[in-house]
Amino acid sequence: MGAAAPLSAPDYPTLIRVFGRMGLLSFGGPAAQIALMHRVLVEERGWLGERQFLSSLSFCMLLPGPEAMQLATYAGWRLRGIPGGLIGGGLFVLPGALVIAFLALLYAQFGARPETETLLLGIKATVIVIVVQALMRLSQKALNGGAAYALALLSFLALFAFDLPFPLIICAAAFWGFATSRAEAEVIPPATSKPTSKATLLFWAVLWLAPLPLLWLTGQTLLFDIATFFAKLAVVTFGGAYAVLAYMAQEVVQQRDWLTAAQMVDALGLAETTPGPLILVTQFVGQLVGHFQGGITLALIAGAVTLWMTFVPCFLWIFAGAPYVDTLLARPRLRGALEAITAAVVGVILNLSLWFAFHVLFAQVGPGAFGLTLPDPTSLRWQVLPLIALAALLLGQFKRGVPLTLLATSAAAWAVNPL
Repeated sequence: MGAAAPLSAPDYPTLIRVFGRMGLLSFGGPAAQIALMHRVLVEERGWLGERQFLSSLSFCMLLPGPEAMQLATYAGWRLRGIPGGLIGGGLFVLPGALVIAFLALLYAQFGARPETETLLLGIKATVIVIVVQALMRLSQKALNGGAAYALALLSFLALFAFDLPFPLIICAAAFWGFATSRAEAEVIPPATSKPTSKATLLFWAVLWLAPLPLLWLTGQTLLFDIATFFAKLAVVTFGGAYAVLAYMAQEVVQQRDWLTAAQMVDALGLAETTPGPLILVTQFVGQLVGHFQGGITLALIAGAVTLWMTFVPCFLWIFAGAPYVDTLLARPRLRGALEAITAAVVGVILNLSLWFAFHVLFAQVGPGAFGLTLPDPTSLRWQVLPLIALAALLLGQFKRGVPLTLLATSAAAWAVNPL
């Protein structure tokens, strides 16, 4: 049931204090959050070794869903078994979830006001820079040959030009990587810890899916639709947080018409202002959909349902696979599938970057040449350009944190476009 504990496993109060502090400070998206966990867990506390940390990160990237939250869950599991995993993952999510719930209520009430739109302009300009930085970092790691570049380009075209479903793209990339990897004989190490019991895994699976029959039987159509969508998202979204966002934007805006493109852009921008996993934008989206359909009460319930369907499976994946980390990573075909998915995700994030930038930089975006979704050049928002430059300068040249940059760009937006 538990992990192979280190020689000096921390007690529960220490575990809660350390992971709680990381949850409060985990701004800046997956890359910054993983760097924070490395500094605390490896360098400061010595709870994980360098190789352990890198192996666990690789394992979490194999899984659907948010890799940073799952890494926190795995680290807690390594230290204190399933209770430690609940502490690590839960405290990584909880602070941001509380902030998101508050922001979503404020946005539903005041999001259309001119002063709110002005402040959000600075936030969205910063998010453009953050997403581009994430794209550049991932490209340097994932694109290491002609085949990887081809996968990235094809995945981008599949989304941008043909609007193909995200799960189809990821499955195709995984199949290609699996089929083209050399299956040379390797010594596959045994499980490093006692496997989690089947009863425990069944408990978590039932716990995760329990809201679905309850909502269906009680006739809660909207909540059932929200629950089924985010349950599916939790299963098919391989490739990290930005891949999740790309798929969600495609579904929520274009397929289900739950939110407008502008509202989806605002949701992503506000999610970047909070600590915790970036995938908390799912909660923001679910809560907005609930608010538009039934007010504050339905909004809070919809947000809670979204959180449940998004994050409970993360615990299931970790508790099921954590004892087999070394075994899984030693399989060449599995590594090949992961590398292909990672290369394809570069194209997915490029598509997300363009989609986000188009809707921030231009007032009008719609069908253009060859049926592509393109901006109207005459609708360029010139006031956004200096905000993007300021964000790039602060985040890149001066290495400032995301919270300070967001404050600076929001203040600058107010100065550029006073009311």
